Amino acid sequence: MTAGRQLDTVHLASTTPDRAQPWAELGLKADEYDQIREILGRRPTGAELAMYSVMWSEHCSYKSSKVHLKKFGDLPQETPLGKTLAGIGENAGVIDIGQGYAVTFKVESHNHPSYVEPHQGAATGVGGIVRDILAMGARPVAVMDPLRFGALDAPDTRRVLPGIVSGVGSYGNCLGLPNIGGEVVFDDSYVGNPLVNALCVGVLRHEDLHLAFASGVGNKVVLYGARTGGDGIGGVSVLASETFDEGGPAKRPSVQVGDPFMEKLLIECTLELFAARVVNGIQDLGGAGLSCATSELASAGDGGMHVELDTVPLRDSTLSPEEILMSESQERMMAVVEPHHLDAFMEICAKWDVEAVVVGEVTDGDHLVIDWHGETVVDVPPRSVAHDGPTYQRPFARPADQDALQADVAERLDRPQSADALRDQVVAVVTSPNMADKSWITDQYDRYVQGNTVLAQPEDAGIVRIDPDTHLGVAVSTDCNGRFARLDPYAGAQLALAESYRNVAVAGGIPLAVSDCLNFGSPENPDVMWQFERATHGLKDGCAELGIPVTGGNVSFYNQTGDTPILPTPVVGVLGVVPDVRRRLAQGFTAGGAHIVLLGETREELSGSTWADVVHGHLGGLPPRVDLAAERALAELMAEATRSELLESAHDLSDGGLVMALAEATFAHGIGAAVVLDDAFVDLFSESSARAVVVVAPHLHEQLVDLAQAHGVPLASIGRTGGSTLEVQDQFVLDVAELRAAWAATIPSALA
Repeated sequence: MTAGRQLDTVHLASTTPDRAQPWAELGLKADEYDQIREILGRRPTGAELAMYSVMWSEHCSYKSSKVHLKKFGDLPQETPLGKTLAGIGENAGVIDIGQGYAVTFKVESHNHPSYVEPHQGAATGVGGIVRDILAMGARPVAVMDPLRFGALDAPDTRRVLPGIVSGVGSYGNCLGLPNIGGEVVFDDSYVGNPLVNALCVGVLRHEDLHLAFASGVGNKVVLYGARTGGDGIGGVSVLASETFDEGGPAKRPSVQVGDPFMEKLLIECTLELFAARVVNGIQDLGGAGLSCATSELASAGDGGMHVELDTVPLRDSTLSPEEILMSESQERMMAVVEPHHLDAFMEICAKWDVEAVVVGEVTDGDHLVIDWHGETVVDVPPRSVAHDGPTYQRPFARPADQDALQADVAERLDRPQSADALRDQVVAVVTSPNMADKSWITDQYDRYVQGNTVLAQPEDAGIVRIDPDTHLGVAVSTDCNGRFARLDPYAGAQLALAESYRNVAVAGGIPLAVSDCLNFGSPENPDVMWQFERATHGLKDGCAELGIPVTGGNVSFYNQTGDTPILPTPVVGVLGVVPDVRRRLAQGFTAGGAHIVLLGETREELSGSTWADVVHGHLGGLPPRVDLAAERALAELMAEATRSELLESAHDLSDGGLVMALAEATFAHGIGAAVVLDDAFVDLFSESSARAVVVVAPHLHEQLVDLAQAHGVPLASIGRTGGSTLEVQDQFVLDVAELRAAWAATIPSALA
């Protein structure tokens, strides 16, 4: 790849079999390099080696995870509204939501680039997921961002958090996309390895669905969007496929640089191209850049492809063929266009000031052939690059410390011995970093641009209106408790699914589909692979029991610093349909004098809880029991109660338990509450699943009781709304305004 070196052509590769090649430096193993030579019947050229190295990376090939991900394909693809229109293997899943509308959504990771260059890493993570949605033929309508950081007071957190937040906010804001939800979680395990997961939702009519493939001999291959530069060479494909050492990443390829204004033009241009029916297929250029787009389009088609690489528009004329193929420069798309549509295609691109160049065509062969100034530098079976890479059956074993960890239950921990001590622990939990107000972060995001946001952070789920006439909408939530997943990865993944499912239901949605982002440590560690195998098995079984398909997602491995992996973090996004967004339910108390009702069963489940973490710094025992039948019953009750306009507000119970739900409900409008609890400590801090707090007017209370009984959901009336305090009878009284001020101050004061 050195400037001035003889061009490494296919002919030269055939006649110099013993030439040394930097396969190890590019992240390939010796047996993988041997496999490439066997596929080609010769050594690869430098350009071919570049393509295989990025496409066979962990990030792009899923070589350590795909044996476990196959189980998701066994799930039924039906939803309550019909078949899944596109699922696993496509750029993003597509779900029928009725009235001729479909919604596409997906969540992906951009973790390692966001550690190296926080702002650009996070920004280009948003840009990449938006293009995945766009490639399906959909208009992006909203984004979300599940984030994980080290301890709030850690120096590394102070370095990466502001940049990551500004990257997410500025890119999404410039695109005019509302950021309607997500998470912000702090834990020591993420020091040196923050998690930046990005989700996008798009809307399309059924007839506008497009899949990415290259077919039709003679059809033109057009590259359009931004020019290709040296930024992001190797990018996420290399960074996300290696563990960071104690001093930071051992490899530091340049992180992609985003241009949201170019992306906005690209969105509008692409949607007009789709509307004009002048494209056969479109593929975005994200991880692995041109290597990915050319090989995936060709392998999904019915022929071969020929590309003239020297026609690719460049920002840097010194780039070699290898660098052009590996570059992950942003805001680029590749389209397959029939020759008689080419003029119309180019006119639309010119209208939007988007550069477009024919770089190749579909052939009647079965190889991807790439030339550079008349010399062939790539001649490969495209499927061998895009799909038939190595598959590893990584060894996995239950960690040696797992039994001891689960035996160290929270029941042994000291509990408050007085009302004052209980009050102090309530304040400590409510104002702790993970429970505290996230407005310092979310205020940097535009949550209401486009005017269709119905609910957004800090609500349980984000809701956007799809149709202004019928008020059809969708609700989306992302969730994961890594502490639960560490205690029991199988149950932890199901609890993440259950919480996200519950959040959608409590806000007024009917859950339809799942997209996941599975963040784990090194797959070369048997302990980590055991966590991954258990989590994927739990998620698959949970989805089967809830009757909800997994439509796509992402795996992010090598999330660890040195030998210390992050908490296993299987983030689960659930999307649901909201038949009428005017009937959605927010979490805040809206008036005094209403009944506060607890739905679901509260058990003494404190292991892995926020209380155990905040008060005692403890992690041990087993997480709360999973009861997916109870989750489904609660969701069905909430759907009927929403249709009947029975409730004034609703809030799920999850991290922090009942005390957190009550506190957040009072903070929304400053309306207090008084509750009576049988066992104040357990009732306040337990994190049992399948529960929600709802508010109902007195004259509708009996109707709610009857509805809960009909659905088999336990119900307890625990108090009334009103006043300006949060009171637990016979225990304590807290001024809502004072508590809210302390809750709101935690993060700003730490980052000041």
